Amino acid sequence: MQTHLPKIGLFIDADNAPASQVNFIMTDIAKYGIVTIKRAYGNWQKPCLNSWAKCLSKHAIQPVQQFDVVKGKNASDIALTISLVDSLHIDDIDLYVIVSSDSDFTALVTRIRATGKQVYGYGQRLACSAFVASCTKFIYYTKNTLLSSKSVQNIKTINKIKAKVNYLKLDDSTSTIKSAIEATAMQDGWSNVTELCKHITKHSSYEIRRSLHPSIGNIIHSSDGIETRYEENKTKMFVRINNN
Repeated sequence: MQTHLPKIGLFIDADNAPASQVNFIMTDIAKYGIVTIKRAYGNWQKPCLNSWAKCLSKHAIQPVQQFDVVKGKNASDIALTISLVDSLHIDDIDLYVIVSSDSDFTALVTRIRATGKQVYGYGQRLACSAFVASCTKFIYYTKNTLLSSKSVQNIKTINKIKAKVNYLKLDDSTSTIKSAIEATAMQDGWSNVTELCKHITKHSSYEIRRSLHPSIGNIIHSSDGIETRYEENKTKMFVRINNN
């Protein structure tokens, strides 16, 4: 008797997810079934997305181009949402996987689950609680590691004081800032720090915002791989990821 393997649809918000985690994610979702749809959405003209080229080819992920309608604000989430809703009516998918930390996908996940489908989310620790809770299962990715939301919740319970006082170590703070830079970068790769802070405020939990708010400037200046410049008599600060 042939066993039916669940069909998986993978939808990646490349503007809000690092290419470095794709290998781990692909290995993990292979445990749940066969991936029949693999798509990544982003403005591929942005220099900050250049790191995706090799991983898209390696895993045969279809890149879907979405130009930024408004300067400094990506529109990949809307393109992904439309594509996934279309898939609900066209494709025979048992499990949808969304790779992003964007809270805007909360309503989409709720809609998918209302049809009886499962939704697994993969994102950073900065993903908002509403998005995490809406998924059937949510897996956090850190450096070379995947943690389920349940595991993270257990860690929080064991380390209550640490979670309240020092929720982020420097490496986690830098990772959060770099992800925000990728999400808000303009065509030349530079991100306005004002827009970067707005992005962190929108997509981060209270603990992360509290940890970064008073020290974000110091973290930026002390972190490897983040380049800074100023404009208008040093009243405007811009940052970009320097991979050299």
